[in-house]
Amino acid sequence: MRTRPTRSRAALAGLALAGALLAGCGYDATPVPNAESASEEPSVPPPSTQDCGDPTRSYAPEGTVAQLRDGRGTRAIESRGRLVVGISADSYLLGSRDPISGDFEGFDIDMVRAVARAIFPQTDAEAIDDKITYRVITAADRIPALESGRVDLVVRNFSITCDRWEQIAFSATYYESGQQVLVISDLAQEVDGPEDLAGLRVCAPDGTTSLTNIVEAADDAEIVTAANHTDCLVKLQNGEVEAITGDDTVLAGLSAQDPYAVVPTGQESFSREPYGIGVSADNPDLVRLVNAVLEQSRTDGTWEASYNQWLRPELGPATQPQPVYGRE
Repeated sequence: MRTRPTRSRAALAGLALAGALLAGCGYDATPVPNAESASEEPSVPPPSTQDCGDPTRSYAPEGTVAQLRDGRGTRAIESRGRLVVGISADSYLLGSRDPISGDFEGFDIDMVRAVARAIFPQTDAEAIDDKITYRVITAADRIPALESGRVDLVVRNFSITCDRWEQIAFSATYYESGQQVLVISDLAQEVDGPEDLAGLRVCAPDGTTSLTNIVEAADDAEIVTAANHTDCLVKLQNGEVEAITGDDTVLAGLSAQDPYAVVPTGQESFSREPYGIGVSADNPDLVRLVNAVLEQSRTDGTWEASYNQWLRPELGPATQPQPVYGRE
């Protein structure tokens, strides 16, 4: 069994920044919605048992953004005066809170604002957050939040799967991610993927496909769960785990915050994680509007500008995925 490396240097650095990291992610005393607690028991979603063909197949827009604004679900949001969205507050680069301005920011947050601008076209772009209620949720609470009606959308690095389509609906894919492994810097030359994790403690959040995938791909590793990836990073900084697994986008954000947290160079993703915007299964009209917004973001450069700002510096160039339609 591999000897676990000491963490003295990294742990000291990590402990020093842990407080700043959490404060920057909306978990301080500022008036931001609290993340809801993860389940007390580890929640490992079972391997997919559904076959829906291509899970990224969504509802075709069948109209412009202006035309689709008349859908039942969209009218309800407009009448309420606010779009309620479940987000992450601890996923740097995707969805986190700026410690200086107090604003939520990231690639996922830009997607939220694009949808809100479509629903409330008379609102100035600078004031669009006044039309959004951000609800900070854990990964495990994404589907329950939609099913209960607590949120209109979930924009929280949400992988589209056949099993999830049994419970909710998804937009077309807005980003194609993949699962990888992050390790402490001492192991950066030893770990290229899940096959090299035997004997190591590996953290993944409860209720995620990341947890399901790593259990299958690294059966000789010791799997440790947490409520979210920020908690995984704190565990790594404290020496409780040697590795974290998750989507390349999430790991890029963790690595950018801690010089001792490294995604090995040239690592291949061991899963396909197409991100979609989650919507209640009872509201296909809203899905169609969201898809129209995504189509518009392709032609007007909104998607490209957001990706280049948040993710390209860490992940390199990418293009917006082509949509797949045909769901009735």
